[in-house]
Amino acid sequence: MPKNLIKKYLPDPEVIKEHKHLKIFGDLLHNANLWHLNRRSAAGAFAVGLFIAFVPVPFQMLLAAGFAILFRVNLPLSVALVWLSNPVTMPPMFYATYELGAWLLQVPVHPFSFELTLEWLMQAISLYGPAFLLGCFVSGAFFSIVGYFSIRWLWRWKIINAWNKRKESRTK
Repeated sequence: MPKNLIKKYLPDPEVIKEHKHLKIFGDLLHNANLWHLNRRSAAGAFAVGLFIAFVPVPFQMLLAAGFAILFRVNLPLSVALVWLSNPVTMPPMFYATYELGAWLLQVPVHPFSFELTLEWLMQAISLYGPAFLLGCFVSGAFFSIVGYFSIRWLWRWKIINAWNKRKESRTK
């Protein structure tokens, strides 16, 4: 069952509730619905986590926790899924989102070179920013929708299979 597989890898709720960065949410973390794992909460957590994974900010886990609380979906799963964008996966992931955004805006893909100056930063934001942010939004929306419906389907499929196996074992 997907529930058992997911629970196996999720951290303990008490550890998360006591995390120093999540203290800003206060008593909201004590809502029991944030810790239940069912088809709706897992699918919603996948949608939140996958969308936030494509948001190019350094505090993705806090954003995921906030949206999990707002939408009342599984908080640990939402927070864990933002780690799909990690230091290893970010460069190819964000380059692909930039190319997608450039394609959608029909602008050429500009070569990237880095300088540690304020002037370069301002120029890079104006040159790469619109295509990059559009690509991040479209990718986040796409993967969150695909993740949501995939988890709902997978969960339902596993339940139906379990029912059918139970039904077969009773007839034998």
